[in-house]
Amino acid sequence: MSRIARCVIGVLLAAVACGGMVNHAAAAAGAQEPESGALRRQLWLIPFPAANVDMRTLVFRPRGAGPFPLAVINHGSTQDADSRTGAPMQEFQALTSWFVRHGYAVAIPERPGHGRTGGPYLEDQGDCEQADYRRSGLATAASIEVAIAYMTAQPFVRRRDVIVVGQSAGGWGALALASRNPPSVKAVINFAGGRGGRSYGRSNNNCAPDRLIAALRDFGRTERIPTLWIYTENDSYFPPDLSRSMAEEFGLAGGSVEYHLLPAFGSEGHVLAESRDTAPIWGATLEAFLARLR
Repeated sequence: MSRIARCVIGVLLAAVACGGMVNHAAAAAGAQEPESGALRRQLWLIPFPAANVDMRTLVFRPRGAGPFPLAVINHGSTQDADSRTGAPMQEFQALTSWFVRHGYAVAIPERPGHGRTGGPYLEDQGDCEQADYRRSGLATAASIEVAIAYMTAQPFVRRRDVIVVGQSAGGWGALALASRNPPSVKAVINFAGGRGGRSYGRSNNNCAPDRLIAALRDFGRTERIPTLWIYTENDSYFPPDLSRSMAEEFGLAGGSVEYHLLPAFGSEGHVLAESRDTAPIWGATLEAFLARLR
C-alpha cells in the first residue's frame, strides 16, 4: 500500500470514528443526466474530498417526490488492479428493482480505486500472511458513509431510514460500518461478505481465515445494528464452514446477526446478489427481516 493511500485511509478512519464526514459539494456534484426508465435510473457524482475523487453513483427511485427510505448497495472488490479499474459499474438489477418496488430510493456508489471513479485504492488488505481485514473493511465503510451522508441530504431521501446492502467486499465494508453504529442506518444486509476469498485463484481457499475471524470479533464487540447475512452452499469464496464460523464469532462477540445459508446457486453461489432474476431466492428472507424493523 502506498504512503499516500495509508494517509488517506487514516483521515477516513478518523472521520468515521468521529461520527461521519462533512461533504463539501463540488460544482459538478449531483445528478449528471436526466432520469430514464421505470426505475428513474440516473448517474450522480458524490464528492469525496478526502480521497480527491467524485464517486460515480447510480441512483434509482420510485415514482413521486418522496421522501423515501434509502438502500445503499455496495459492490465487491479485488486486489488485482487491472480487474478493479476495468470493471463496469454494477447495477444489481434484481436487488435494485426489489427495493424500488418496496418504496426505497437506491444508491450504488462506485468507490475510489474502482472503474471510472478512479483515485487511490483505499481498501488494500495487504499481503496474505499479514492481511489487515479490519482496516480494509473500515476503509470501505468510510466510502459507504460518504455516500450515505450525501444522499440523505437530498430532499427525496429520509435522513434516518437507511439500509446498507453489500456483496462480497461490499458486504464486508457494510459490517465494518455497522460496528460504528451510524444513527441513520437501521440495518445491514450482507450478501456473501468477506475478504481474502479464493486466494491465489483456488476455490475454498481463504487468504487468512484466522485474521478474518479476528476482525469480525472486533466488529461484533461494538456492533448493535441488526444485520442479515446471506450465503450459499456453493460459495467458493466463503464456503459454509467458514461463513458459519464468521457469523457465530460475530454474534459471540456481541454483534446482532441473523444468518441464512441458502441452497447452491448456479455454478457459483458467491454471485447471487449481482445476478439477474434472483428475487424469488432471497426476497422472502429480506421481506421478513425488514418487517421486523418496523
